[in-house]
Amino acid sequence: MKYLESLDNLLQSVLESFIDGVLVLTDQHDLVYANTVARAIYAQLWHNDTDPLPREIQRIYQALLDSKNLYPNQPVVLESEIVTPKTTFRIRAQWLALEVASRPCLLLRLQDQNQSVQSLALAEAQKWGLTPRETEVWLQRRSGYSRKAIAANLYIALDTVKKHLKNIHLKQQALNAEAEWQASQAS
Repeated sequence: MKYLESLDNLLQSVLESFIDGVLVLTDQHDLVYANTVARAIYAQLWHNDTDPLPREIQRIYQALLDSKNLYPNQPVVLESEIVTPKTTFRIRAQWLALEVASRPCLLLRLQDQNQSVQSLALAEAQKWGLTPRETEVWLQRRSGYSRKAIAANLYIALDTVKKHLKNIHLKQQALNAEAEWQASQAS
């Protein structure tokens, strides 16, 4: 029994550490599990007290039901996006068979695109050895800001933004060249 409890705690820890939201619902729309990220995203999407689910999630749920009838022996993963004024959310949905549930559940993975871009930009900044200021510039560039907007947002000159972006690209190219050289030496 202790083994199952520690396995459950481990699974809980893994799901909570995901940058994506993980939401599991029964086919009757009852909540089975939601990690912290999923609860935060869900709160941003759900604005109607009369509907149990946001409209886009209801639409995906219905499409999954239809796919179950059309393709009963194939796993189907549906993707959709919800665009809000602040961000875009990507939703991936599929059926999930759980031993604790007598009927299939709906597994929803909710991803805040802005958060994903920020995480990628931070990983790249670390990988390329960017300075703190270069990292700030890169975070904004990865988020789709123009050079002019970055200069305004960071209160620096446009030429300074250009200089930082040039340095970032040089560091990226140097790392790529080093990786290519190492690969050629390994062959």
